[in-house]
Amino acid sequence: MGLIKEFKEFAVKGNMIDMAVGIIIGTAFNNVVQTLVKKVALPPLSYLTDGVNFEDKKYVLREAIEGGTGKQAKEIAISYGELINAFIDFIVIGIVVFIVVKLMNRLRQKADDPKNKVVVTPKDIELLSDLKDLMEEQNRILSASK
Repeated sequence: MGLIKEFKEFAVKGNMIDMAVGIIIGTAFNNVVQTLVKKVALPPLSYLTDGVNFEDKKYVLREAIEGGTGKQAKEIAISYGELINAFIDFIVIGIVVFIVVKLMNRLRQKADDPKNKVVVTPKDIELLSDLKDLMEEQNRILSASK
């Protein structure tokens, strides 16, 4: 019974829902990045490299063998073009995640600044700021009375 109770608490607290939302958004983001790489980034690279399509690049270890008796051996090749595509995917994802995190941090800094009246400051930050101001005032009063 303890395991079921723990799972229920985990699901109710929102951890499971947060994780599900993250996975769904991550999957959608993956599709966007793949499209961005394959349809936006690779065509100019192919144009710059005189029409070379990276996805089709491979080093053939053994050509396909077609026998007259119906026996056939498939081609064995190292598809390094797909590796190039994976690296480009990785670089694009890294850049986009960096930009998103940087923007989120900038927004969080604005929200956490209690002196900034344009952005609504979260209640806990506001209370901590008030507490800090009260402590500074109390220290000034105690220092003046000595």
